[in-house]
Amino acid sequence: MFNFIFGIIAKILRKSTMIDIKLLQTDFDNVSTALKRKGVGEDILGALKAISEEAKIKRQEMEETTASQNKLSREFGRYKKEGLDITPLQNEINELKTIKLAFEEEVKALEEKLLSIVLGVPNMPDEQVPNGKDEDENVVLETIGEKPTFDFEPKEHWDLPNGWLDFERGVKLAKSRFSAIRGEGARLERALINYMLDFNRSRGFEEWYVPFMANTNTLQGTGQLPKFEEDLFKIEGEDLYLIPTAEVSLTNLYNDEILASDELPLMLTSYTPCFRKEAGSAGRDTRGLIRQHQFDKVEMVAITKQEESDEIFEKMVSCASDLLTSLGLAHQKVMLCTGDLGFSAAKTIDLEVWLPGQGKYREISSISNTRDFQARRAKIRYKDGKKNILAHTLNGSSLAVGRTLLAIMENYQQADGTVKIPDVLKKYM
Repeated sequence: MFNFIFGIIAKILRKSTMIDIKLLQTDFDNVSTALKRKGVGEDILGALKAISEEAKIKRQEMEETTASQNKLSREFGRYKKEGLDITPLQNEINELKTIKLAFEEEVKALEEKLLSIVLGVPNMPDEQVPNGKDEDENVVLETIGEKPTFDFEPKEHWDLPNGWLDFERGVKLAKSRFSAIRGEGARLERALINYMLDFNRSRGFEEWYVPFMANTNTLQGTGQLPKFEEDLFKIEGEDLYLIPTAEVSLTNLYNDEILASDELPLMLTSYTPCFRKEAGSAGRDTRGLIRQHQFDKVEMVAITKQEESDEIFEKMVSCASDLLTSLGLAHQKVMLCTGDLGFSAAKTIDLEVWLPGQGKYREISSISNTRDFQARRAKIRYKDGKKNILAHTLNGSSLAVGRTLLAIMENYQQADGTVKIPDVLKKYM
């Protein structure tokens, strides 16, 4: 039964499929078990089953009609040769043709239903990803660096009296969850961007400057569309959206391309502003710079051979962690559980920075291996001999600039409300 459904999907989703069709065909029980770990419900799996059964019946009826039509068509020449009346035969052939066209329309409609379901199915988690319902069940892997000590009560970044953050004017210019940064704060934001790009370049990442908008095909390639459209800012009258992350742009630089094996791995980095409606986070982090509609980020992306992606993943985690260490910021590495894992990710490690004003660790970087999930959607392949193989894609923040700014503000605050600048940033200031 499932061989038929995924045979259809394999034909119609060559540009937009997510999950491995062949694996689904040969091992659906294990794949469905993995998808359930990611939160795919019985309703989705049940819908696949129900549509597949209906499509199988229609396909069989269509094939039987085609076989009958072909059989009568072969008789057509004999009728003419023998001088027989071809009118009844022609009428029967025409009737079968009409029936066949009706079946084709029904099968096409079912394929479109399958497409809408499959585009909403997330990536499968790696086996080592722990089970869990939400972020409370993530697993701390390592704590790095020393938390600062103060002889005064440390303030949260929005309470520091240095005048860097102007939330009221940000709201006046746009709306809530936009902010303006002034003076030394603005210079520090710019210094952080330059420092992060230089740091990543020193680790082998090639710097890119990319558009801050992307079209539907691009966003579908990395998994933001169609599932997360409500979280994107759409440009009215254009097939364009403001990007939610440079991951979208960097990964899709190689959309629908076949790369040479010796080109890989491609390691890319870019600064962009990022734009998110935060549609699903009402009431969360409404104060300060934690969760803004517009924020700066320096991103890492890697496109690798399949056998190299685990090694590159570790390098990307180390790069972001070492960057935090160079800034003197205590942080921890956290393995996300299945319930907190992103839509496209097979495995994710978050870096959480210590914020003394808030008295807790908060996410500042998220590094994910998507395996071949995005590459299949975006058709990013590499040549291995005569075979074209789907690449693996990885992405990670290095770092979220606004959150790094506030982390410096809280960790380097002085009793008088001023903020010291980390030594590595002084030449950028």
